[in-house]
Amino acid sequence: MTQAKARGPYTKTPARRAEIVRAARDSFAEHGFAKASLRDIAERVGITHAGLLHHFRSKDDLLAAVLAERDTEEWQYAESQVPDMEHLAPYLGDLLRHHQQVPELMRLWIELAVAASRPEHPAHDYFVWRYDKVRDNFAQGMREKADKGELHEALDPEHAATLLQAVLNGLQLQWLLDQDLDIVGPVGDFMRMAFPQATEPVEPEDEA
Repeated sequence: MTQAKARGPYTKTPARRAEIVRAARDSFAEHGFAKASLRDIAERVGITHAGLLHHFRSKDDLLAAVLAERDTEEWQYAESQVPDMEHLAPYLGDLLRHHQQVPELMRLWIELAVAASRPEHPAHDYFVWRYDKVRDNFAQGMREKADKGELHEALDPEHAATLLQAVLNGLQLQWLLDQDLDIVGPVGDFMRMAFPQATEPVEPEDEA
């Protein structure tokens, strides 16, 4: 019995989708979301425009997949780098520096998050889930600090988690408006205020 032949761009769908997402990430970073085209992304992968649409219905869907992949990569890295809250501040400093290297993706994430605040937006459920996940992770660490007496007495653990998330998002928006702004130092300051007896400072990297 002979094996059926693979059929062009529709074979190995998970692998092909991953190729498309990587190509889209490069295209968005290079051209910006508005100027990047599905045809350009398809050409980068070596498939037709119709073949790309078999995997993703629109450029908006593809952008959501690109940003979800970035989230997944960062969470996997965090799991290996942040075994406890003592390691969180240096990790967040490194994360912000990494985001600064690709400002267009930072900008697209902020724009999509705002658009997804509308319940009818296709990425709405993902962003609701994502914000809940990040807050829950931060809150768990804050509660551990509170149990040890290391969280500032004026802070509720859940409120501290919400504030930290707001600090990270707000600082990145401010940096996009003024790229001379130091956004790593304020994160270190916030962590030292939250954990006055336990947090090491996060120092900005020296400029080359």
